[in-house]
Amino acid sequence: MKWLFVLLLALIIFGGAAWFGYNTLVKPEIAVKKEQRGEVTPAPTPDISLPEFQAAAQLRQEGKLAEARDALIAFIQKYPAGLHVEEAKDLLGEVNVDILLSRYPSPEKTEYVVKSGDVLVKIARKLKTTPELIMRMNNMSGTMLHIGEHVLISRPDFSLVIQRKANLVVLLNHGGFFKQYHVQEEKLSPKQPTKITGKIAEIMAWKDGKRVGLGSKDYISSTRWIRIAGAPGYTLYSMPDSAHPNVDQPPPPVGLGLAASDVEELSSLVNNRTPVTISD
Repeated sequence: MKWLFVLLLALIIFGGAAWFGYNTLVKPEIAVKKEQRGEVTPAPTPDISLPEFQAAAQLRQEGKLAEARDALIAFIQKYPAGLHVEEAKDLLGEVNVDILLSRYPSPEKTEYVVKSGDVLVKIARKLKTTPELIMRMNNMSGTMLHIGEHVLISRPDFSLVIQRKANLVVLLNHGGFFKQYHVQEEKLSPKQPTKITGKIAEIMAWKDGKRVGLGSKDYISSTRWIRIAGAPGYTLYSMPDSAHPNVDQPPPPVGLGLAASDVEELSSLVNNRTPVTISD
């Protein structure tokens, strides 16, 4: 038994010496060589912005839209290169639309009382907005108005910026960020000018292969396209999504494909006065 004790003691002594030697001599040398070869894995960056992003998202879930909007704007300004800045922009866009396309109270909305002779297009033109924006803000299923009816009106000043490399269509309001839409498909010629300026040419609505107008009963269920003047080949067209799994209108030969819900929403916000800038 004495020999077994001696053997165990020797293993402890020599094993401890080997462990000490590896950690003090060999391991640092291996780390140095890895660093020289550029193989060192950097330490993870602490995600200090996550709690603030989660707090802003919670405000939106609680229906506190104005507070959520303020929190997200402050978050983006505070962490312009943060880990969650793109998520924050997507969420801010959703909050902005939630506020605009509803009867949710906000300072940028005013109330209009329908008078004799008023029609939706006339009101939209007079107040520099769009008929569909009025419809969506007031949850209207058609264009019919009634004398004395109170409708909410908003006068946004939208412009579009298409960022080709980022595959984004960014909607600005009075020059500030409003919402960004993600391009799902790009069909453009390989040679593109560095910068193109134009404007919205027309909003196209398709149903069963035919064009339909705003007053048509088929308009709400139609497939939307947005054609841009001054930028040949730039048509924002609809692609199937969860809300529109069957888009019956084939895409144009060239253009940018977005989720059908995004094109439908965007088509209610812009009009033929909306300026467009396209850049890399």
